[in-house]
Order: sequence, then C-alpha cells, then structure tokens
Amino acid sequence: MSTPNADSSPTGPRPASLRIGDVARLVGTTPRTIRYYEEIGLLAEAPARPSGRHRLYSDAEVERLREVMRLKDLLGVSLEELKTLLTAEEARAEVRAQLRREDVDPVRRRELLSEALGHIDRQLELVRHRAAELGKLEEELSETRKRARRKIRGLDAASEGTFPPEAEVMPR
Repeated sequence: MSTPNADSSPTGPRPASLRIGDVARLVGTTPRTIRYYEEIGLLAEAPARPSGRHRLYSDAEVERLREVMRLKDLLGVSLEELKTLLTAEEARAEVRAQLRREDVDPVRRRELLSEALGHIDRQLELVRHRAAELGKLEEELSETRKRARRKIRGLDAASEGTFPPEAEVMPR
C-alpha cells in the first residue's frame, strides 16, 4: 500500500499547514474530536499564537492524528489505553534515536534495549488483552451460531416429518 506524497492530495498540492477544519475533513473526523484529543494529550496542544490567529497543523501533526485514529479503530481501545500505547511508542522512538548513534557504549546500548523491551511489553499487554476479549466474543458468537443452526435443522426435520428429539426443536 503506497502513501501519497505529503505535499499532495487527490485534488492537488496541499499547503504545508492546515487549519483544523481542513485537517478534520482530510482524516475523516471533526474539529471537536481533534480539540478533545489535544486536551487529553493524544495530540500536541496548540502552540501559543497571537489572539485571533488560527491554529495551523503541520503534515507531521496530521500523520500523528491519522495514526491515533487508525490505532483506536483497529484496537477498539479506550482513549486512556490509546494514550498508554502511544506514550510507549513515543518512548520507543526516543530509544531508537539514541541507539542509532554510533558513539553509544555497549553498556548503555544494553540499557536502552532493556528500556525498549519494557515499552514493547506494555504495548503487547494491551494488544493481547484486546485480542483475548475479541477471542471471547468470537467464541460466544460461534456457540450462538451453532445453537441457531441446530434449531434450524430441528425445525427443518420437523417440517419434513423426520421428528428430531424435542430438545433440538424447542427454543431455549
């Protein structure tokens, strides 16, 4: 899957900075949601600006919002869980940046890698919890589907005169 150039959109070149309504339309949300995400710390707060000036969003901020929304939709997590996940991801990015430096001694490199493992473990815990919840729901739905199919077979058999045991025909 390719991503469009940050400076272009299907309708042509995109300005380097966008107003909140433009960002909302671009990513499929509302300005109110964007402001709320800023308020609770999922997105960076608006920098100080002179009164009457509009808040402008950079391409990096738009991409951050896209990632926040993608993870929220994908994982179906609460905003607090999402914040935990994103905080750990930011911390991992900082560790990666430090690890890329060539002057990091082996002892510090090991410390950084251990720190990264802690962040990854927090993220995995959240994802595994969500996967377990989805697994439970899948099991419940599969069992309900089996019961419905048994009832249909029982009703079909009764209408054909093969008369299955009463327990299969009677609704529960």
